[in-house]
Amino acid sequence: MKNLKLKSARAALDMSQQELAEAVGVSRQTINAIEKGDYNPTIRLCRAICRALGKTLDDLFWEEEEHEENKK
Repeated sequence: MKNLKLKSARAALDMSQQELAEAVGVSRQTINAIEKGDYNPTIRLCRAICRALGKTLDDLFWEEEEHEENKK
């Protein structure tokens, strides 16, 4: 599943994939793969991305359908 929330948060800060990658210590290709849904990052990487973007794990990595299921 594509991570449009990550892409949107990054774009809102006018940050390129390369800039985010450098901020969290991974390659641009890794950020691209996460955004495309081709790579499931570790919790450590998720937390680093959240810190770099000023977001929470819930903001960027929570899947809505899971959230809705938990409400029931």
